[in-house]
Amino acid sequence: MKRLFDITLAVLLLLLTWPVILVIALAILRRDGAPVFYVAERMKTPEQPFNLIKFRTMSNTPEDANAGVTGGDKANRITPIGRTLRRFRLDELPQLINVLRGDMSFVGPRPPLRQYTEAFPELYGRVLRSRPGVTGLATLHYHRHEERLIASATTPQETEAIYVRRCVPRKAALDLIYQRHASVCFDIRILWQTLAKVAGK
Repeated sequence: MKRLFDITLAVLLLLLTWPVILVIALAILRRDGAPVFYVAERMKTPEQPFNLIKFRTMSNTPEDANAGVTGGDKANRITPIGRTLRRFRLDELPQLINVLRGDMSFVGPRPPLRQYTEAFPELYGRVLRSRPGVTGLATLHYHRHEERLIASATTPQETEAIYVRRCVPRKAALDLIYQRHASVCFDIRILWQTLAKVAGK
């Protein structure tokens, strides 16, 4: 039922939002140049990677594709268009393709980088029993706090230390709560709350 729900909603949203996706793509291409999309490895399970697709929101530096989370040390590289896209989570619209492919669900833990599944194999072995999601309980209730924590970091090392020590365990705890109560009805509730929070911005 969950997979059927994901496919149905992804197709419907693609039909409704393709003009928005086209406008955003053209705006990025005109203002910031190619590439329009940011494609980077994320983990579907602790052993199985996939290519996550988003609109590019930062100046193009290929070596950053799998270089950890974005903290205050990278804030100056976020483009003006990128700031708006991130604010309303429009940069994540291309993940509808990931949902259709089966890489992701609409609701679940955010897909981690390989470096974190390798650093915490037991923890992510439990968390990634759920298919990664575009949003989730951790995204809904911890994302803003995480942004505030890592925004103060001035170096990649400081960002990494804050993320690993303070964010990873708290997000995992929320993801495991979701896992214990997962259902289509719970997914609809989380999606609605996510939409309400984004619209509130």
